[in-house]
Amino acid sequence: MAIDLVTRQEWGARQPRGSYSRLSSTKGVKVHYTGGQVSPGIVNDHARCVALVRSIQSQHMDGNGWMDIGYSMVACPHQKVFEGRGPGHLPAANGSGLNSGHYAVLGLVGSSGLTQPTDKILDAILDAVEYLRDKGGAGREIKGHRDGYATDCPGGPLYAWVKRGAPRPGGGPADPPEPHPSFPGRVLKYPPVMIGEDVRTWQRQMSDRGWSIDVDGMYGEASRDVCRAFQREKGLAATGAVDRVTWQAAWEEPVT
Repeated sequence: MAIDLVTRQEWGARQPRGSYSRLSSTKGVKVHYTGGQVSPGIVNDHARCVALVRSIQSQHMDGNGWMDIGYSMVACPHQKVFEGRGPGHLPAANGSGLNSGHYAVLGLVGSSGLTQPTDKILDAILDAVEYLRDKGGAGREIKGHRDGYATDCPGGPLYAWVKRGAPRPGGGPADPPEPHPSFPGRVLKYPPVMIGEDVRTWQRQMSDRGWSIDVDGMYGEASRDVCRAFQREKGLAATGAVDRVTWQAAWEEPVT
């Protein structure tokens, strides 16, 4: 995967005021815009992109009182991707209670001035998404900040692109997700307690279906109880073990 990465050192980032909370995986990425005026002049002057990213960090740290810039990555109109908090670190820009679910990627467009994302901004956003999938365990979702949070972000033009499936400019949709993740090849059961990303994937899907379950990557007694209840709902043997049939049933459309 090719990415034109601008490291924190290269853009002159300030040091964070503390230690980041760690993330091992997310559902995916949420796309943002600045919410303010962005000069169209940044399209022809990368130095202005650097200055804008620095000013955003200062606003987040000095204005919002955050420990660092709130975004995981920032995409600019020169198809460069600025390292913000980076992969494996909890962002701050998605809203209270929502930051652990998705990384946050900012496209350098605003509510005035430069409002229409250029092809290179869109490419850079997708480069950031792929990087976060590769380095940070980001899932398949690409959503807008307004999905689940009361805001205009990421603005009309950028959100319309997200709703179209976030396609690569000049191409088809970007790496469409599989209907469901493949069965990991091992039965998830308790005891013993099973730990890993396949456990977390199943727990997250059950949570998305409305079950009360901790998405902690540990297949303990509570996960077994949810599994048994789900198996009974689906007419399966209530073993409390996530076998291939139970795994696949978790991604079937619920009957309404």
